[in-house]
Amino acid sequence: MPSSPEEKGFGQSSPELARWAESVFHPEDDVLAEIRKRSGREGLPAIAVGRFDGLHLEVLARLMGARKAVEIGTLGGYSGVCLLRGMAKDGVLDTFELNEHHAEVARESFRRAGVAERVKIHVGSALEKLREIEREAPFDLCFIDADKVSYPAYLAWATEHLRIGGAVVGDNAFGFGNVAKVTGDEGVRALRRFNEELAGGGRFLATMIPTEEGLALGVKVR
Repeated sequence: MPSSPEEKGFGQSSPELARWAESVFHPEDDVLAEIRKRSGREGLPAIAVGRFDGLHLEVLARLMGARKAVEIGTLGGYSGVCLLRGMAKDGVLDTFELNEHHAEVARESFRRAGVAERVKIHVGSALEKLREIEREAPFDLCFIDADKVSYPAYLAWATEHLRIGGAVVGDNAFGFGNVAKVTGDEGVRALRRFNEELAGGGRFLATMIPTEEGLALGVKVR
C-alpha cells in the first residue's frame, strides 16, 4: 500500500474519485433531482447546493438531532428539503428568501417532498425578517447561503441565537476560489471576514469542509 504524504492536499479534484463517491453514497435521489430540474425550468439561477453538499446538510442535521433550524437563502427548496430530512420528525425549518418567485418554487418543492407542514418560508430581506423568529431562539442549526456581502451580519445573528453546541454552516466559503487572494470584490472581502470571525472570534470551534466551493462549519462553544 502506498504511504500517505506527510502534507496532504486540501480538497479533492479527481473526477474519477467524484464519480466513485457518487456511485457509493448516492447523494441525490429522484425527489431532489426533480427540484433541481424544475428550478431550472422556472428560471431560477443554477446556484443550489451541490449533491454532496445537500447530503452533508442532512447528515449534520441528523447528527445534531436538530429540531429548530434556520436557513438563509431558500432558492428552490433543495437545501431546505435536505435539512428537513435530517431533522427530528417534529423539527421546524425557518427559511428566508428575498425573491417571491423563488419562494413559490420552494413551496412546491416542500410540498412534493412531503415536508411542507414543517417549514416556514419568510419572504423579504433576511436581515429584517430574522427579527421575527428571535423569540423562538435558541436554534440548533443555521445554514447560510445567500448574498455574500451580508455573511458577517448573518454570522453575528447566528452567534447570538444558536444554542451552545449549535452549528452554523456557510456555503461558498472559498469565495469561488478568490477568498485567499489579497484582491477581491465586496462579496469576497465579506466572505474572508466571515471565515476569519468564525474561526478566530472565540465563539465557535470551526473547520472547513473542503468541497469545491468550501463549506465552513462551526459549533458554538460559548
